[in-house]
Amino acid sequence: MTGIDEPIASAPATRWRFVLGSALFVSGLFCPAFIPLLGYFDLPTSWLTALSGFFLLGLPEVLWLGAAVVLGREGFSKLKSGLWQLVRRHALPTTTGPVRYRVGLVLFSIPLLIGWLLPYFSELLPFYEKNRIVIALVGDGVFLTSLLVLGGDFWDKLRSLFTFGARATFPER
Repeated sequence: MTGIDEPIASAPATRWRFVLGSALFVSGLFCPAFIPLLGYFDLPTSWLTALSGFFLLGLPEVLWLGAAVVLGREGFSKLKSGLWQLVRRHALPTTTGPVRYRVGLVLFSIPLLIGWLLPYFSELLPFYEKNRIVIALVGDGVFLTSLLVLGGDFWDKLRSLFTFGARATFPER
């Protein structure tokens, strides 16, 4: 009789462990995003430096280690395969259409141009000084989004910039 009850009792525990481990893993990914918020606290510079380092290098690793312990080998493999399937399916299509490519190029170019021009013209924008961090985070988000919109072929183009023997080939019209 106990052999029949064990799978039923262990199924919710396995699901609970997977949800908790996944939450710990994702929390570790987002820890560095909270570093700019530390500037709003009235703390000494040494404390801010130590906390920033902890949010960047200490806390994510502790959370990931906790996720690995909670998930176990099978749960971690399941999480890893699920994340890779999600990235492959939605984020990195091999080829994109012309409209998606043009939208991706606009998204790619705007943060680069703003990041290049803003230091020269920041005095003309009165809201810039108070919102520097927000503007930088939005620009980074748009830039990363553009890489996902542009697709896998664009990643190959970027990779070829850093490969010595790579040559550009242009399609004939």
